[in-house]
Amino acid sequence: MISLGMSTSCVYPRGPEHAFQLARQAGYDGLEVMVTNDPVTQDADALNALAERFGMPILSIHAPVLLLTTFVWGRDPQVKLEKSAELAAKVGADTVVVHPPFRWQAGYARNFERIVRETAAASGVDIAVENMFPWKVRGSSVKAYAPSPDPTDMDCDAMTLDFSHAALSGAGSLELARRMGDRLRHIHLCDGSGSMDEGRVFDEHLVPGAGHEPVAEVLKMLIDSGWNGSIVAEVNTRKARTESEQLDLLIATRLFASRIIGRRRPSIRARARRAVASLRR
Repeated sequence: MISLGMSTSCVYPRGPEHAFQLARQAGYDGLEVMVTNDPVTQDADALNALAERFGMPILSIHAPVLLLTTFVWGRDPQVKLEKSAELAAKVGADTVVVHPPFRWQAGYARNFERIVRETAAASGVDIAVENMFPWKVRGSSVKAYAPSPDPTDMDCDAMTLDFSHAALSGAGSLELARRMGDRLRHIHLCDGSGSMDEGRVFDEHLVPGAGHEPVAEVLKMLIDSGWNGSIVAEVNTRKARTESEQLDLLIATRLFASRIIGRRRPSIRARARRAVASLRR
């Protein structure tokens, strides 16, 4: 059965407790925890307590790969990945999402494929390498990731497809999903409106349907093929003016996927009303 989860990054910079609360109210099956500077995201006991309190299992862990987490678990990216896999095993998650190495992490980049495979074998957890995008500096494309921003260029056993990253890179997400084939284990459910070559600068992570990626077509292709990975909402809700608006965005994202995978839940309007009432208690 396909799991439909929500990333804690959807409510960043709010903490994990807020994410667990909204994920439950929005009707998700569980959470993906992005490891950040927040100590709770690094603590298996604290995360397990939240999962039990809200009745929301932890489906996956996102390794600390962002510049803002430079000093989380030291500076060695291999250690960060290994600790992420250890954390996943302790909280019962079956997947760790990781970005390709930055180009300046030369030693890690040279050995990345081996490190990923050995870490997966040692932990019993899938390490799903995520598709990224080129950077632009003063109008010129810069190779920020090595050996590639595209995991299909690597010898990886498991991959994550992110629609916003695909949009920004100009890669066709439908073709990318086809190239990933049975190595595609994990989806970051979101959307993007265009590529860097079309003038887009920011990684948008729009609610699916708000951009131009063939999100529904990709999900339908996977469902029709019998795919049984995890779909995790990773949308930007920071422009929401209230918690009610934030919750509506998360519900809309969940409903987008639910309609395609054939899962019926209460209407967005009725669930939103109940969720807002709960938040006010």
